[in-house]
Amino acid sequence: MNIIVCVDNKWGIGKNNGLLFHLPKDLQYFKEKTKNKIVVMGGNTLLSLPGSKPLPNRTNIVLSDEFKRDDCKVVETLEELKIELKKYNDDDIFIIGGAMFYATMLNYCDKAYVTKVDSVCEDATVFFPNLDDKSNWELESVSKPQEDSGYIIRYCVYRNKNKQSFFKIFD
Repeated sequence: MNIIVCVDNKWGIGKNNGLLFHLPKDLQYFKEKTKNKIVVMGGNTLLSLPGSKPLPNRTNIVLSDEFKRDDCKVVETLEELKIELKKYNDDDIFIIGGAMFYATMLNYCDKAYVTKVDSVCEDATVFFPNLDDKSNWELESVSKPQEDSGYIIRYCVYRNKNKQSFFKIFD
């Protein structure tokens, strides 16, 4: 399993149920990484997407006990999520938010695709765990810096050295 996220210098990821930045190159990177894959998210993340609609050209799975949808797969519990995710190749699964879901799933992921924005959004209200401070995560690669809508960004890939099996948590 993988996580994909965009963070500022303080690992901020959002405010007011939305993203901190609108970065076309990063959105293209997200699209390339997740197209024809499985994206897994919490209910608020789905509602924050354009039109509150699932992402096209992906299998969308939502963990929420607050609504039912016909346009994506909704599971109500982590146990139901485990059953659903067993249907797919682990490498094709991407956790895409929100903050609580990221925190819940982080230790079960092999890789984290982190776009780092060289900026601090002082009004960020939601944060991703700082992988640089976690001993079980190591920085595997960093892209060259590039400009995106006036910001300098880098695409970083972190590897979990001590991944736990999500599929064993209810066995």
